[in-house]
Amino acid sequence: MKFTELNLNEQLLEAISHMGFVTATPIQQFAIPKILENKDLIACAQTGTGKTAAFILPILNKLTGKEDCSINTLIIVPTRELAIQIDQEIQGLSYFVSVGSKAIYGGGDGKSWDEQKEALKDGTDIIVATPGKLLSHIAQGYVDFSKVQHLILDEADKMLDMGFSDDLLSIISNLPKERQTLLFSATMPTKIRELAKRILKEPEEITLSISKPAAGVAQKVYLTFDPQKIPLITSILKERTDYTSIIIFTSSKSKVSEIVHALRKNGIKSQGVSSNLDQEQREEILRGFRSKRIRIIVATDVMSRGIDIKEINLVINYDTPFDAEDYVHRVGRTARANTKGEAITLVNEKDMRKLAQIQRLIEAEIPQIELPEELGKGPEFSVQKQPTKKRPFKKRVFTKK
Repeated sequence: MKFTELNLNEQLLEAISHMGFVTATPIQQFAIPKILENKDLIACAQTGTGKTAAFILPILNKLTGKEDCSINTLIIVPTRELAIQIDQEIQGLSYFVSVGSKAIYGGGDGKSWDEQKEALKDGTDIIVATPGKLLSHIAQGYVDFSKVQHLILDEADKMLDMGFSDDLLSIISNLPKERQTLLFSATMPTKIRELAKRILKEPEEITLSISKPAAGVAQKVYLTFDPQKIPLITSILKERTDYTSIIIFTSSKSKVSEIVHALRKNGIKSQGVSSNLDQEQREEILRGFRSKRIRIIVATDVMSRGIDIKEINLVINYDTPFDAEDYVHRVGRTARANTKGEAITLVNEKDMRKLAQIQRLIEAEIPQIELPEELGKGPEFSVQKQPTKKRPFKKRVFTKK
């Protein structure tokens, strides 16, 4: 479906054309009409499916011609990086539309606080905010949300994983009860369904079948004991000196620094991205990674979510992802735009079941590679069979073509 078929105004269509977009993605095809009809919406779609534009475009369409400067739309996201990314996308898409936006996040100086205060106090059309920093402003008593008509929660699953549930409910208590609420999430666990029941009214539901890893991704698995992981990663990295962009995923921020320290001891330079760094340090590392000045970064899923990093040669899962869907998100960082990429997952004896779940989800068996001889034998693959549970949230399913 082309964007010209989605009942968007001429100014927006001109902006979309100017950016080189012609065909809408599935999430955009399904979500935009529902949002334009003022329906509350639950949308389950993974990162990289075009979901940001799926909610920005209809909101901009509604705001075209808005005369006052009150806050109309509040978008809440889990990380500073995602707030910046969405704000930049709004600015790009609103090039031909007179709509203003402001990103509210922590880690800045006094000047940035004052700029955020001005936007929240005097008003701007769209606010994109992280929960903690927004609550800090709300506590000062000058935030006026009385005219908010749209609330959007993006990456809702990650916000709950990060412990923002109470913060979200506190923010929402400051909003008008009569509003349109949109909830976007890459996964749909029970806690998301429970949140949706509390804040949405008779929502429409859209679920896109999760995409499988791109054909260009060479997927591999090593069965390893934990003490073998660093020597194995060291061997893998030293064999791939021609790779210029490598990301290593781990399950916790405490492991980020451990992995970086261990790699450096083995003569491999890398940088960790975690909340232990201040915002400017994190931004500098990510700028270096995008520009190829930094070859290897180590990060958690939470820290990497929403960061637009292209042309990754290699993804290493130091820990097997807890959710099978997260495996697809991680692996999807490489082999974009018909390029080639490699994804290597390290599986210890405790994570065999996770590997089995991943293989069921992607409907493929990932090749298992023997450990280098000098590392000795790894664990044997073994999964005790258990009855599989039916996955919830099957009311309405649209499959990505």
